[in-house]
Amino acid sequence: MSICPKNKSSKARRDSRRANWKMSAPNLVKCSKCGALMMPHRVCKACGSYNKREIVSIEE
Repeated sequence: MSICPKNKSSKARRDSRRANWKMSAPNLVKCSKCGALMMPHRVCKACGSYNKREIVSIEE
């Protein structure tokens, strides 16, 4: 079995195959402490807490 293609793929076939590579919006959840939107399973950037515990102290 060879890796080389037998025939040339047209630009339309090539581009329609690549058309399914779309970016999706990041999944956001509300912080359980301050209510700000954050990415799940990460420390909140607004209050510095994770799982209702302060992990990073944020100076204001």
